[in-house]
Amino acid sequence: MDAILDNKLRNLRARKLEQTKEKIQKEGLLDEDDYGRIVPPEGLWNIMPNNPDGSFYGYDAWTDNFCSLMNVHPVYVDPDDAFAGRWMYFMSKMRKNKWNPEYPYDHLKPDIEKYNIICGIGDDAHFAPDFRMGLELGWGGLTEKIEKYRKINDTPEQIHFYDLHLRAIKAVQGWILRHIEKIESMAAEEQDPIRKENLLEMAQTNRNVVSGVPRTLREACQWIIWYHLASRTYNRDGAGGQIDSLLQPYYEKDMEEGRINDDIAVYYLGCFLINDPIYWQLGGPDADGKDQTSRISFLILQAADKINTSLNITVRVYDGLNKDLFRKSVEYLVKNRNGWPRFSGDKALVEGFMKNGYSAGLARQRIAVGCNWMSLPGLEYTMNDLVKINIAKVFEVAFKEMTGGADCSTDLLWKIFSGHLSAAVQTAADGIRHHLKYQKYNEPELILNLLSHGPIEKGTDVSDGGAEYYNLSIDGAGLAVAADSFAAIEQRMEKEGKLSWPTLIESVRSDYQNEGGEIVRNILKNSSHYGCEGSIGEKWALKIRDLFVELIRSQSEGRYKFIPGFFSWANTIAFGEAVGATPNGRRAGTPISHGANPVPGFTVDGASLALASSIAKIQPAYGNTAPMQWELDPSFAREKNVDVICAIIRTHTELGGTLINVNILDRDTLLKAHENPAAYPELVVRVTGFTAYFSMLSPRFRQLVVDRLVEN
Repeated sequence: MDAILDNKLRNLRARKLEQTKEKIQKEGLLDEDDYGRIVPPEGLWNIMPNNPDGSFYGYDAWTDNFCSLMNVHPVYVDPDDAFAGRWMYFMSKMRKNKWNPEYPYDHLKPDIEKYNIICGIGDDAHFAPDFRMGLELGWGGLTEKIEKYRKINDTPEQIHFYDLHLRAIKAVQGWILRHIEKIESMAAEEQDPIRKENLLEMAQTNRNVVSGVPRTLREACQWIIWYHLASRTYNRDGAGGQIDSLLQPYYEKDMEEGRINDDIAVYYLGCFLINDPIYWQLGGPDADGKDQTSRISFLILQAADKINTSLNITVRVYDGLNKDLFRKSVEYLVKNRNGWPRFSGDKALVEGFMKNGYSAGLARQRIAVGCNWMSLPGLEYTMNDLVKINIAKVFEVAFKEMTGGADCSTDLLWKIFSGHLSAAVQTAADGIRHHLKYQKYNEPELILNLLSHGPIEKGTDVSDGGAEYYNLSIDGAGLAVAADSFAAIEQRMEKEGKLSWPTLIESVRSDYQNEGGEIVRNILKNSSHYGCEGSIGEKWALKIRDLFVELIRSQSEGRYKFIPGFFSWANTIAFGEAVGATPNGRRAGTPISHGANPVPGFTVDGASLALASSIAKIQPAYGNTAPMQWELDPSFAREKNVDVICAIIRTHTELGGTLINVNILDRDTLLKAHENPAAYPELVVRVTGFTAYFSMLSPRFRQLVVDRLVEN
């Protein structure tokens, strides 16, 4: 790569590390994605509440707050960068409360608490915009589209809806214009000719996209950046798209017309990726089944390698995927050991989504653009990764109910567990319905409406009937805890007779602190596990899976299709704190099992194929994921084993796997970084579906990663 451009990317990466360090120093630790957000000036802007509780709700308040912030939001221009802009404010997190108190859900709260459900009511975004629409229309075209439908849908409510969206666009355009002024003033003072030229080109790029349609690769990247910065600021939307397909025509046109070469393209793409680590997909089939891999797919990986920061790139694996792209992506995973890229399984995702009544062409367009989730860009409202049922807690409720009576058996426990899981699913589904009914009065999707098909055409929010499809997600967490608990009871008590019910009950109630409790715990802990082929634990995991899927699917009605998944995100800690000791030998308050993975302690590299097989087998199979969290030791994850790693990924996807998140971490380095994170500022880990700087995680989240890797 050109030395000057390479040096610019190194400078940007160094500043990224400094900005991360500043966030830690001034704002504390953040147990979420490594957002591209930087620290804002103190006291520049605060929310404007419209409710006595100190928060703001509804169309007008969200528009007023967003436009007010855009009017004063600091500009950000780095002369080494190809693009202007960074986001600084988390509007949705600056509110004291996230749900409008005028629409209470008190009738659901007892069971939400009882089953430790994350209900998703009032949560934001988690569906994907259609960036292609934005690139084809630009801000000016979006304005014309709104004005067109404002004349067609002319009720007072619809006219007000359109007026507010026009205000939001104008506010974003004003923000861009203020950046142009700043860029031009910097260019006028810049003495370095290379930086001066870059600034002048940056100014022209932004003049072209403030109202016009992007025509070049640089303009397309800058337009996408402005949209996602606005959407991030509004309510943290981080969904991306099929980035190689989106940018391919601009790259090819620029190359044909001699505007750029590959070095410049990699520089642009590196600047683009470092701006914010939102979720982008590479490769995989288009709607007709044709592979989307192109030259720019490889350049995106090359750019990611150049900046090598926290990234959320997914490679879609299927039979027709370009073999060189697949192998190159695994080579970068092994080389950099920063948790990127990850890999989704096209076969199971397409076949599963089609079971909802959709075509193969539509299913192929549902791509990986979030932590664990898929989305049809601009077409569906999903509440992905927002609603979670703690299956371990449901088991605990059932176990306590049974052991409070005279009779005990796995058959009776299953019957009671089934009833409570049914109640938990009903509560979660009713919470989603409540959210859909009132979300427009709470947090309308002002920015995501712009790049969705339907809201502008209909004059109604995407959460309120504006979307084309409603595929509503409910995830299960703690599967392995429940399955292994059932298995331990069946094996140690009913098959082997090694423990009595009174002994088990007393040991669990006392958190294994009673006399002989540790012996009992070890007997239970070393029972049959989910994750071992043909085991009692696997049998129970599949039985729970089948019931969970059946219960969630039974909630579907009309336009609303409920889709099951298994994913805990980073909630394993909080979920575990809500659950007492369990009959699999787990102590009270300790984290539950992660997603669809077996309990911690499952052998790392020696059991990779068993892990791939068991998680592929447990998939809910309706188009949502049950990710495989794969922890690889650096002694195995070497260049000489790239083909082996490729084979395991292929095997998992062929068996039915939907998503693989990979960490390659040295145990000693991780333990040292856990003790002194500031000494390892560049260490990136894939916490779950997202990557983050290890130094930005709280001690308990760092411990979560450590336990997954080093626990015996």
